[in-house]
Amino acid sequence: MKARAALAAAAVLAPLLLTACGGGEDADGRPVSAATPAAKHNDGDVMFLQMMIEHHRQGLEMAELAAERAPSPDVRVFAGAVEATQTEEAKRMIAWLQAWSKPLKAQHGHGHGHHSAHGAMPATGAKEIAALKRAKGAAFETAFLNLFIAHRHNAVEMARTELAEGANPDTKAFAERVRDSRTDQIQQMLGMLGT
Repeated sequence: MKARAALAAAAVLAPLLLTACGGGEDADGRPVSAATPAAKHNDGDVMFLQMMIEHHRQGLEMAELAAERAPSPDVRVFAGAVEATQTEEAKRMIAWLQAWSKPLKAQHGHGHGHHSAHGAMPATGAKEIAALKRAKGAAFETAFLNLFIAHRHNAVEMARTELAEGANPDTKAFAERVRDSRTDQIQQMLGMLGT
């Protein structure tokens, strides 16, 4: 039984840990440091990183709840892996914006309207997070998985927009990893829901 649980945990963790690795490679296959992206970037790259930092903050809030409260060990392992991966990704995104001397949040006038125009769905709202915090047991787990599937879908949409509109090769490579890993995670969570 323990070996089975370990295998299940490994299956859940594998796609998540792939995105937690270093900076990856640039368009020419050269290693890229997580803290030093190529200098060339445009407003799309900056907006993508600013939105993803906030998106990660919301994801971490939900994942922390699930890691503590989900009845299923698979969901707790999944949520713990999300915490670890997104913490590292957030550090990388913050370092990139700082290297470009850009703010970590979009300036006023580039709020939710621009967020939506950049390809993202509306952010997970405070009401949804509050409802998740009130849920218990199996109802909590179902609520978490449904909310997190939508949250991951939003990340996929933001990544697709970055791939279409961004200019920085490192940021675009990161967006590609986000698109692929979050798509895999959606499938994992649908499996956890039994759909």
